[in-house]
Amino acid sequence: MSWLLFGLLLALTAESSEGNAVSVITGRYTKVIISRLKEGPNCSVCVGEGSSEDCNTQTITINEAQTTRVNFTCSRPQDIFTINISRNFDCSKKCNDPIQADWPFFQDFNRIFTWEMRVSAITKSYQLEFPAPGMRQIQSLEQCPDKHTYSLLMYVRAGPVNLGTFCQNGAISRIQVPWRGRITLEVPGETTLSSYSFKYTEANGSLLTVDAVLPRGQTDTDFFSANGIPIDYRMMWNFVLPPKHNFTVRFLKYNEPECQSNAVKVKYQQADTAPVEKTLTEEQPANYQGNFSLLLTNCNVKSVGVPSVPGLLLNFRLSVSRSGVPDLCTVDLRSDEGLSLQIEKKNLDTFCEMHMDKVLQEKIVVPAGSKVNLSFLDCPKDDLILTATKTIACRSLSLCPVAGTLLTIPILSSCLPPSLSQVMWVLNGPEQGTVELRSPQGSLYQSVPGVQECEGLLSTLVSADNGVNIGRFCSASQGIIQRVQISSNVTVTATADGNKDLRQEKAPVLNVSFSSEITETLIYTVSPLISTPALLVTPNWPGAMKPDSTLSWIVNVPEEYSAQLCFINISLPRCSANHAEVSIQELDSNVELGFREDKPLVLEHNIMRSFYLNMSNCEPDEGKFAVLSKISLQKIPSKLLGIVLGVVGTLLAVFIIVLIVVCVVVRKKKRQMNSRSSIYIPKGNAFLPGDASFPKSRANNESHVYTCIDDTMVYGHLLEQDGSGPGHFNGHQVDSYHVFAGPMDKRVMDTGYEQNVEREPDKDKYRPFLAPSETFIPSRPRTPLGPSNSMDYQDPRMVDNVLYTFKTLGDPTPIRLSAAEPALLPEPEAESFSESELDPEYEEAM
Repeated sequence: MSWLLFGLLLALTAESSEGNAVSVITGRYTKVIISRLKEGPNCSVCVGEGSSEDCNTQTITINEAQTTRVNFTCSRPQDIFTINISRNFDCSKKCNDPIQADWPFFQDFNRIFTWEMRVSAITKSYQLEFPAPGMRQIQSLEQCPDKHTYSLLMYVRAGPVNLGTFCQNGAISRIQVPWRGRITLEVPGETTLSSYSFKYTEANGSLLTVDAVLPRGQTDTDFFSANGIPIDYRMMWNFVLPPKHNFTVRFLKYNEPECQSNAVKVKYQQADTAPVEKTLTEEQPANYQGNFSLLLTNCNVKSVGVPSVPGLLLNFRLSVSRSGVPDLCTVDLRSDEGLSLQIEKKNLDTFCEMHMDKVLQEKIVVPAGSKVNLSFLDCPKDDLILTATKTIACRSLSLCPVAGTLLTIPILSSCLPPSLSQVMWVLNGPEQGTVELRSPQGSLYQSVPGVQECEGLLSTLVSADNGVNIGRFCSASQGIIQRVQISSNVTVTATADGNKDLRQEKAPVLNVSFSSEITETLIYTVSPLISTPALLVTPNWPGAMKPDSTLSWIVNVPEEYSAQLCFINISLPRCSANHAEVSIQELDSNVELGFREDKPLVLEHNIMRSFYLNMSNCEPDEGKFAVLSKISLQKIPSKLLGIVLGVVGTLLAVFIIVLIVVCVVVRKKKRQMNSRSSIYIPKGNAFLPGDASFPKSRANNESHVYTCIDDTMVYGHLLEQDGSGPGHFNGHQVDSYHVFAGPMDKRVMDTGYEQNVEREPDKDKYRPFLAPSETFIPSRPRTPLGPSNSMDYQDPRMVDNVLYTFKTLGDPTPIRLSAAEPALLPEPEAESFSESELDPEYEEAM
């Protein structure tokens, strides 16, 4: 306790037969005087013990540096005695102790604290500095509200001069007193001492000076001069006014003494201006602006020391008011239920003055359902913050709107100077209910600090009633959140970006509805975009998720897409109770993939359909639970494409098998064809061996009967002549041989075979049958032919013909190739072929 500096210490408190016995220690420069206040019952104050005890009914003094036991002989000594605690302050020896009344005992007594002040030289002064809000000067008989009354005396050669009576909480910040003085504090009984303290220092000069700092706004402050200022003595007041304020000085009361010479004068001094002198009877300055000083100078009084002649005394009032014309505005909130307004200053040092119903306010609060008159003086709109708060409550789900309530920016009076920078909606749901938030424009976009931010006019901050920051949201084309469900009351705060005015926003911010209770603390319903990865964050990101809270995301994955879930930033705590868990479960599935904080977490997962992502926090011992996740969608190959690919693969396999079979058949057929040989036909159309087709008509045609068979060669039967030249090949085999018996066609012999031979569609144009390069067998060297009528004649190219059936040399044997009975024909005469009669093409083939 600071009174230890005064040397008083309570050592022991004991109960006596009549009253309280107290042992105190007085230190240097301190003494205690206990004196009788009024006459009353017989009561004495005793100091000391035993035989050295000294009792007195009037006054007793406890000197410096002494331990004394004090006792009273009556039951209520506080009604009879008063206690004066006095200390001397000498700045010539020590001048830095604070001045404070701190006396922990004798609380029921009237106490008077006295501080005697002096400086080292008569040309110096001591200076008292009062902390804000300073001291206020009052009349001598006036009472202070806290019952702590200060008095100040100044010692001059003529005697003590009363400088005035003061209370706490005023405009006087400093008083400078020449040479010597006294400060007195009176505190009545049963009053708790204030902790108010002030400093004193030594200063140069011998002028009595009072410094005052006037508060902002309109104020009226009274000041009093010293009572009995010495002859030709001066007293000064220095006033500091707030900017953009005007002052007016009025003399309320003054005593002007009889002056022998000179006159009582008042001088006003402002910076950079000439001083202005006035008498006490003249008009004083009014509506001046700026700081100023007032100097009061006494005259040479005629009668000195005569009690009937009053001394100089001046009581004046300083009125301070704001300059300029205020802006007026009437605000009526009676038509908008639950809406209230708050206007406050961004900077407390601004010169703005706000009044509500003519009362100066540092912050204006317009209650819901009220009508008020506001005024703003020197209040730029950029220096003020206007906040609108609207409360929406639903006490029963049956009474809540089914379609929800749109959160729209309230319409405010245009006379309000500040911009609407913030709107708050307080959403109070039923006791066992849930608050649901949706975007009226589609989907919500969540801002992730440092990763993705909201862009546009405004964004909304959603907070639970327990202070948990759920997240900042805005409506955007790339939003993925369809719904947010919160199991507690919610506050939604819309904030404008920069200095924009929210009153420009006409579209609704959110759609709020109330539903039945959910089991989790928070549920998001999200639909990720195909083109952009979706980010999911826990509440309070990047801070910690609230202990023992749960969180779920319902992630809707489009058909024909799969989701890739990645945990890109995760912080896991060390749990003191329960566990911090992360689980993944597909919709309509009982299979759940779960992880705990004490086990490794798989950072990537591929999920084929819509799923739940659940998280729950524990009671952490250290660390935090915070997760940032990313979801990307990937295209799944179409089932139809799989079917098509399967069919194409099957067809391709069948085609390969067929191709292999065809290749095998063709190869086999080539082998068979390599075993055949061609037949020379002297006249008629050519045909391929093995062609089993026959002409449609067999009139005049005996090709199905062999008349003779040569053992060296076999010729095809000449086909039917059509009368238009040489015979045409009709695609039928000839199954009998006739000996050439007619002349050769000259035109054919001369020109060769006809170029434009009519053939079936599947036949190629006629070519020499025995051309070495176009036969199925390798070409062989030419061999000379013998006579065709000779039995020794053999064509080596015809040896491998399938029709070569002769085993021995002899007469040819007719072979019937048809079931029909042929008509008997006369046996033709034997003719022999000569080399000159051979067909030219045949020779060429040979």
